[in-house]
Amino acid sequence: MKKVFFLTFLLSFTFTVKAQSFLSLDSCRALALANNKDLLISNEKINAAHYQRKAAFTNYLPNFSATGAYMRNQKEFSLLNNDQKAALSGLGTNLAVPFQQAAHEIVTAYPDLAPLISSLSGALPALDQAGNSLVDALRTDTRNVYAGAITLTQPLYMGGKIRAYNKITKYAEELAQEQHHGGMQEVIMSTDQAYWQVISLVNKKKLAEGYLKLLQQLDSDVEKMINEGVATKADGLSVRVKVNEAEMTLTKVEDGLSLARMLLCQLCGIDLSSPITLADENMEDIPLLTTDPHFDLSTAYENRPEIRSLELATQIYKQKVNVTRAEHLPSIALMGNYMVTNPSVFNSFENKFKGMWNVGVMVQIPIWHWGEGIYKTRAAKAEARIAQYQLQDAREKIELQVNQAAFKVKEAGKKLVMSSKNMEKAEENLRYATLGFKEGVIATSNVLEAQTAWLSAHSEKIDAQIDVKLTEIYLKKSLGTLK
Repeated sequence: MKKVFFLTFLLSFTFTVKAQSFLSLDSCRALALANNKDLLISNEKINAAHYQRKAAFTNYLPNFSATGAYMRNQKEFSLLNNDQKAALSGLGTNLAVPFQQAAHEIVTAYPDLAPLISSLSGALPALDQAGNSLVDALRTDTRNVYAGAITLTQPLYMGGKIRAYNKITKYAEELAQEQHHGGMQEVIMSTDQAYWQVISLVNKKKLAEGYLKLLQQLDSDVEKMINEGVATKADGLSVRVKVNEAEMTLTKVEDGLSLARMLLCQLCGIDLSSPITLADENMEDIPLLTTDPHFDLSTAYENRPEIRSLELATQIYKQKVNVTRAEHLPSIALMGNYMVTNPSVFNSFENKFKGMWNVGVMVQIPIWHWGEGIYKTRAAKAEARIAQYQLQDAREKIELQVNQAAFKVKEAGKKLVMSSKNMEKAEENLRYATLGFKEGVIATSNVLEAQTAWLSAHSEKIDAQIDVKLTEIYLKKSLGTLK
């Protein structure tokens, strides 16, 4: 429910931002995080890993399954052969001749038994019927066979495979979360870069407009001086060339600003043609935070998603060794079944569904596989060592990256101080050059040089301010503290 509420809030916030077209750095970050497709994919990977972990836990629990079958046989099974069937069917007929011979001898010897013998002779046809009934009773009628079973399987010992697989899925879920966290930091950094790029170009546009205004004013002054004969046409042409260059520079800045705004819109999931205004566009001086370039590498090792991801990958490969080894260890499982058949065989052969239950233990012991288990286990151990080496390599690279980021923070701070001093000198130089030009003691070329130096100093200060902002972000990113 919390995720649904958060997504709903972000979507409503997106529509609000589209309507007002006014964005702060935090709102740009929120929009970029909500609309980035890679983050949406990584979030689904977290969900998939979560359900895989739940599925792995079910291997501890008993498994129930049902099976049903029907089979039509061409012929039925017979308990008697053809000779036995014929003998039983003609039992009375077959006994008639021997019985009559024996009866004649008995009657001759004992005349009083004649009535009994006569009644027994009348019972001989009944033996044929009894034989036929017996043949029918022994018929199996197995042409239509139905069978069904409900089976219970409870693993008792699987060589540690189930436990290792559960640990793997647990680490895999944490790994997906760390990768999502790393993706969020990348999105935040890209958004900040695009945001401050727009701010930089906005300030450079203002600077280019101010520079063009200065040149146009100088061009007007030189034109008046040419008319009065105190300046040459060459001075006027030089100024006009600079005016044309300033106009071209302004056009390039405007085009770059449009593209930078489009990039920011794309990152935020806003239509590229939407007019947006950033909160920091009208600031004369970009506010800067004092960043401590000193750092503790343990902070980076604890917070960097890359390190945590490789640590989890190392644990996963260690558990894969256990899984591979478990495949070649004995496994024990408890089995239970309830089976029904039709025809049933529990009371001769009956066309009824009858069943029985059974319980047992199944043991599987691998005996000889030509060393396959040993080779696979060694291969898994080699993969685990590779993951360990990758972790060590990442630690070394992160140490270098953090040191480089801290160095760039110091360098950006020094450049900002130097560019501020240069700008003060350039403004003072331009003021003196402008006054001297108006007094007629400084040539036009000197004024143009002063204006060019003023433009360069202001541009360098803007770049230095943006560099300070970005190097702060890079340092936080390298330390894993970018939120």
